[in-house]
Amino acid sequence: MPSKRRLRWVAIPLGIATAVALAGCSPLETHGFLPGFVEGGSAATNQTARVESLWVNSWIVLLAVGIITWGLMGWALAVYRRRKGQTGLPVQLRYNMPIEILYTVIPLIFIMGMFFFTARDQTEIETQWKNPDVEVTAIAKQWAWDFQYDGEQKDNSDAVWTMGVQAQADANGNIDRDKLPTLVLPVDQKVKIDLQSRDVIHSFWIIDFLYKKDMYIGKDNSWSFIPTRIGEYDGKCAELCGEYHSMMLFNVKVVSQADYQDYLDELRDKGNTGDITDAYDRLSNLPGTGSNSGAKEEE
Repeated sequence: MPSKRRLRWVAIPLGIATAVALAGCSPLETHGFLPGFVEGGSAATNQTARVESLWVNSWIVLLAVGIITWGLMGWALAVYRRRKGQTGLPVQLRYNMPIEILYTVIPLIFIMGMFFFTARDQTEIETQWKNPDVEVTAIAKQWAWDFQYDGEQKDNSDAVWTMGVQAQADANGNIDRDKLPTLVLPVDQKVKIDLQSRDVIHSFWIIDFLYKKDMYIGKDNSWSFIPTRIGEYDGKCAELCGEYHSMMLFNVKVVSQADYQDYLDELRDKGNTGDITDAYDRLSNLPGTGSNSGAKEEE
């Protein structure tokens, strides 16, 4: 049996090697291979780190449980293996109450702990701003996105909007991302996005924000957050919604407050004002136009 001194000489270099390996991890590896983080920069939103922490810590707990379980299985296989010359079945043990209580209580503790942290973080993420700095209505349709930047009037008479069309691929399967629907948001502002669907069930997913919410007729969902890093992000529908589900893409641009105001002014100059539902209904009633083709003409 190895002495404690030998074990110590093995453990010390192993610990140093582990620390060096962890120190050399990229942001992607440090944050559990999740998007939304960059080298030396902040997370994409005020909620991204919370989601990442729940994800990574859950995997750490599950990995620890797995290692213990696999270790006990290996130990039992080695210690209680059939020896040479042995015949018949080993002694059968039943009703070992301490062991039964142990493997009932410990999983219960793990489940209750994971439920507590999940419920805590979900409650925080799902809390909606009462007085957001920016309120946007995102409307899903087969197979594109419309965005309305709501104004201060309840009838949305001072709102501005943009209608999108589904992604178009060339002969090589490449998509021109500049032509995708684009959601523009100001950095470091309280944003509330109201989610609606015009037809079937869709799901609003900004990948780097590490959160998505379903959209369906009969119940409008909302999502509140603060974009904390200027940049461009990918968005898509995360619910199978028909033939061109894979083409239901959109861009997200987080910009400065000044650039955000300039963007709203551009939409006003184009005449994209008022309630987007009224404009959509007008375009849908034009002869020979559908939801996407009408939106394209309006753009």
